[in-house]
Amino acid sequence: MMPELPLDLVRTLLAVVDEGTFDAAARVLHVTPSAVSQRVKALEQRTGRVLLIRAKPVRPTESGEVVVRFARQLARLEHDTRTALGTSGCPGATRLPIAVNSDSLATWFLPALTRVPEEVRPSYELHREDQDHTARLLREGIVMAAVTSSPDAVTGCLVRALGRMRYVPVAQPAFAERWLGAGRDVPLREVIADAPVVVFDRNDDLQDAFVRRLRRGGRAGDQRHFMPTSEGFAEAVAGGMGWGMVPAVQAGPLLRAGRLVHLAPDLDLAVPLYWQQWKLDSPALVAVAEAVAAAAAEALDP
Repeated sequence: MMPELPLDLVRTLLAVVDEGTFDAAARVLHVTPSAVSQRVKALEQRTGRVLLIRAKPVRPTESGEVVVRFARQLARLEHDTRTALGTSGCPGATRLPIAVNSDSLATWFLPALTRVPEEVRPSYELHREDQDHTARLLREGIVMAAVTSSPDAVTGCLVRALGRMRYVPVAQPAFAERWLGAGRDVPLREVIADAPVVVFDRNDDLQDAFVRRLRRGGRAGDQRHFMPTSEGFAEAVAGGMGWGMVPAVQAGPLLRAGRLVHLAPDLDLAVPLYWQQWKLDSPALVAVAEAVAAAAAEALDP
């Protein structure tokens, strides 16, 4: 049987992971770096596992991720208990780390957070990550909740369907005429692979997925402009740098203004989004989940 895990050791491990180095954790904990190192070693001896990869920044091992997740849950429960007892010096001050994809962050997610009642509103720490990769932050214990494209629950988490974010294939009118056969009787599938394209980052597969729908085994062009912000992505497409898959909510005003044209009205892509959160009886986490679900119901396709 594994011995109990003293809270001071668990909190020290969390501080090291959050701050990135033993020295930085020592400053936060008001102890010496040597004391931090000794506490981490003591915790590793108790668990019989290596918990940290001693790099810069420090990273948790797979076992360390389990303990870090436990530490965050303890911190959240402790804060909620203090708040309920009226002994917390600054109610709502405990941070709530959430992972969210850039397109949601730029459109519907921030308004969702403003719906959370003031009396339970925490300090948010948002991690921007592609929806296909936000679940990894949950597994590593870095965040307590995430907007993700995965319906498969991370161990220790609950899953809730939010809706579908619809993406439309668009381009600047002049770009579409030059590169994509607009105004000419040229099938889009025959020319799109040669056209410049805008992609979010190297994890972004939406443009390639659209081309695969046009032609089996196809992919978007090799001339790729990487634009790692949602707003910058839409503006790059509207500016004629390349074609791209833009969230419908962002593309709508640009289409109505004539700055964009829809390349294939019948071939929009819909990405399902889910809310995953720790199985934790936390009033703040519950309130945020309800606010996010309500906002998503209004902003996303069912």
